Amino acid sequence: MKRLALIHTVLFLADMFKKKLSTRYPNLSSFHVVDESLLPELMKSGGVMTPGIVRRLAGQAVLACDAGADVILFTCSSTSPAVDLVRPLIDVPIIKIDDPLADLAVRTGEKIGVVCTTQTTLGPSQNLIREHAARQGKQVDIRARLETAAFEAVMAGDKTRHDELVKRAATELSRECDVVVLAQASMAHLAAELNESLTVPVLAGPDLCVEALADYLKD
Repeated sequence: MKRLALIHTVLFLADMFKKKLSTRYPNLSSFHVVDESLLPELMKSGGVMTPGIVRRLAGQAVLACDAGADVILFTCSSTSPAVDLVRPLIDVPIIKIDDPLADLAVRTGEKIGVVCTTQTTLGPSQNLIREHAARQGKQVDIRARLETAAFEAVMAGDKTRHDELVKRAATELSRECDVVVLAQASMAHLAAELNESLTVPVLAGPDLCVEALADYLKD
């Protein structure tokens, strides 16, 4: 099995993926790179991929290759536009966490609800869905909800408030959409509960991404 490098902008995602990967691929060789300074810088720039941000992401990908990675996974939805710029510079496959999510959302329905808690994710998530719709030859109607108060709550340690706001946004979108996307890994733990309570599918990136890795990791 090939060696996987995961590049994160939030520390807790490293622990989340360690657990998921050890369950799904017990013999996998992997390592994690965390740069918590990137997301605040992205938020400061209003989501604009500055040359400095792109250089740092490219540098992390190069270092991952030098450390023996055969496949690289970027787990931050906000970095999606920069990943497109980095891919041509690297000789190994680079995966975005939300590629499988966007693909399935487009296959599931035309009216797609998207829940985000940061401004930096709002544009990249919608653009990625549109890219997958174009590949599939489909038209989509995206209805997005930005819940910045949820992000502020979780940063302040109030996970309960974060979850309440995300669930409310997803519930409201479900009334007018065919499928609801939780656009950040920080919301993924709510997918199972929402799928039980709502009448439309609710999708989250991490589990879909972990399953999709199988095609990249086999020798």
